[in-house]
Amino acid sequence: MKHLKYFLAGFLLLSSTLVSAANLQLQLESDRANPGQPTMGNWMHFNSVINNTGQQPIEGLVAWISLVEVTPGKEQPMDLEDWSAHKAVTGTTLQPGAILQTQWPMRLIQSGDYRVVISATDRNNKTVFTSPTIQFHVAQKPVVESTRILPVALGIPLLIGGLLGVQKYRHRHKSS
Repeated sequence: MKHLKYFLAGFLLLSSTLVSAANLQLQLESDRANPGQPTMGNWMHFNSVINNTGQQPIEGLVAWISLVEVTPGKEQPMDLEDWSAHKAVTGTTLQPGAILQTQWPMRLIQSGDYRVVISATDRNNKTVFTSPTIQFHVAQKPVVESTRILPVALGIPLLIGGLLGVQKYRHRHKSS
């Protein structure tokens, strides 16, 4: 009989968690501003919708974006500070039936395969809710492009030489 009490208590706790989990729905979509495959240096925007489908307000909502690299041999979570991503929405109260829409901009700084997900929780709940993931590939972009370097590599010495030539010309004509 003692085990039945623990089983029922655990079942009630689990069922209350499942009920509250059903009260918060997260959706995530990618808003690809750049047509074609994303490339290093491009920006991507992810749009999330968090919906309170329950009967109670959600107090102190915290939502955040996570990025994971899934390139074979390089699987790891990514530090979003480098990716210039909007990190979190905090302290929001979400009334029953209300939605919270957020755009999460992210600058793509490294090539590879990635997944992004939005997670949310509140101060009264011990559950973390997650959106479906979006997977994308970031194509490598040459960091040094000859079309950008060549004008600088040739232009600076020519400019300096030209300035020195003008100065020498003025100096010769001034002394005569």
